[in-house]
Amino acid sequence: MTGTATVVGAGIGGLATAIGLRRAGWSVTVLERRTELERYGAAFGIHPTAQSALDRLGVGDALREHAVPYRDAHIRTPDGTSIARLPLERIERKAGRPELLISRPYLLDALLAGLDAFGDVPIKLGERVTDVDALAAGQDLVIGADGIRSAVRTARFGDRSGPREVGTVAWIGIADIESPVHGETWGSGRFFGLTPVEPGRTNWYATAPEATTADDLRGLFAGWHDPIPRILAATDPATWIRYEMRHLHPALSSFVSTAASGHVALVGDAAHAMTPNLGQGACTAILDADALTRALAAAPPGPAGVAGALRAYDRERRRSAQRTAFASRTLHRFMSTERTRLRDAAVRLLPG
Repeated sequence: MTGTATVVGAGIGGLATAIGLRRAGWSVTVLERRTELERYGAAFGIHPTAQSALDRLGVGDALREHAVPYRDAHIRTPDGTSIARLPLERIERKAGRPELLISRPYLLDALLAGLDAFGDVPIKLGERVTDVDALAAGQDLVIGADGIRSAVRTARFGDRSGPREVGTVAWIGIADIESPVHGETWGSGRFFGLTPVEPGRTNWYATAPEATTADDLRGLFAGWHDPIPRILAATDPATWIRYEMRHLHPALSSFVSTAASGHVALVGDAAHAMTPNLGQGACTAILDADALTRALAAAPPGPAGVAGALRAYDRERRRSAQRTAFASRTLHRFMSTERTRLRDAAVRLLPG
């Protein structure tokens, strides 16, 4: 079926949803509360399932133009001892393609180019949504892709589910040197990750206790194995990004609303914001967009068709996305423990 829709939020999930709807013949408008799109440069891991979804959205080639494969990564202790390999080879063997890493600006550019190709999908910046029911009344569907503090979710689903802090802060940056090793190093109450992002550069991320400041960070990892201190030294602290780690809690009982006041669906962080430990935030948003737009494209015309498509989307995505969010939160607790001997012994039992 075709129809009219407004996507609230111009992040990864919102842009991917807009592309999928427009490819299905829908008339689409995108609203973004910020006055410009965020261009900060963290790297996203794109699992093969999300790559396939991007292929269906017509932007897979643009993704691969700037992405790099992620292979041969280990979990290490702070002295550099490898205690396990990340399961990247198993993922590649099973899927027939590797996990990819791409910087956020490149992925945004690929999605924006995919949307611009239609020539008729406006992205209205500086638009803050305050009345979701009024917005929904004038069209067939409103999609809330407006992040963990979603105004669409609060207006339609209430404020019982909302951002919950986990007690640690994350720091991310990109160093202008290439690391000889990749993966994660787990210490006591903190960890450090290194991934490729593009030739000559290294994406890094770290988590530490909530009170940690930028001045503390280099000292916190000063005694850790090479190249962690060099990576931090090679990154201008003015470019470091700090954020308090949060997840959406409690889990929503539905990602969709088919009320008489209008149809609403949630995608991405608005539906299931998670800690970044599994690196699945962008992937789940892309999979949401793909599933929602496939369901709508296959639906019969009319409000009943939209309602049925939304229920199909909820069945396909809610439990899967919430399982991923729960697993990521559980992994965060495991990685951040101060009982490192027990944790590291358990990690050594993982298959190689």
